Amino acid sequence: MTSELHKQFTPYVLKKNEEYMNDKQQSHFRKILESWKAELSQDIDRTVHTMQDEATVFADPNDRASQESDMALELRNRDRERKLIKKIDETITKIENGDYGYCDSCGVEIGLKRLEARPTATLCIDCKTLDEMREKQVAK
Repeated sequence: MTSELHKQFTPYVLKKNEEYMNDKQQSHFRKILESWKAELSQDIDRTVHTMQDEATVFADPNDRASQESDMALELRNRDRERKLIKKIDETITKIENGDYGYCDSCGVEIGLKRLEARPTATLCIDCKTLDEMREKQVAK
């Protein structure tokens, strides 16, 4: 989903001696996040309408099972998108509070390139790497 957004937005060009997370940068990321949220909301609405239109009762149990399986998959995808919308809203709130762009764990700058790749990132690359290493150890 984020790769589609990158087609719409040109990467932020950092000017020499520009302050990190200044108003221009915050505005840039807010536009990306709001556009992404709108796109996800449209997908959810489209799915609801499609499911209502395709709500056919099939006589054949195999057709009915296939349709139910397809609907379950769509609903899981939409649920993931709803959770992502919630995360986008939380990220927009961080912009409003002046906390956006800084690692939740260690407080360092996350970096513009990482945020453009993952606008909802809350950890710097080092803390995220450590987090993933811990997850792998727990999973063993």
